[in-house]
Amino acid sequence: MVVGVGTVQLEIGGSESLKDKRRVVKSIIQRVRNQYNVTIAEVGGHDTHTQATLGYACVGNDRPFVDSKMQKIANFIDELCLAEIVDDQFELIQW
Repeated sequence: MVVGVGTVQLEIGGSESLKDKRRVVKSIIQRVRNQYNVTIAEVGGHDTHTQATLGYACVGNDRPFVDSKMQKIANFIDELCLAEIVDDQFELIQW
């Protein structure tokens, strides 16, 4: 079993309130869930309306498959153009 765990730090341009931020973050989370069927949640940046950190994870039997999926998730978030990716990283854990 292979577990992929990743984070994406986002800069949310044009957000003037926590309500604006929440709208963008919820949209990104829902789209990623629908497209890739992974667990994803906001895990950091709760106190500021211009930044957010999303954490996501997926599990599979094949290391190349999980690696590919993790990379595709970060690319998908970037292609949505709802927020700018400041940093992204992930790690694969062989269980």
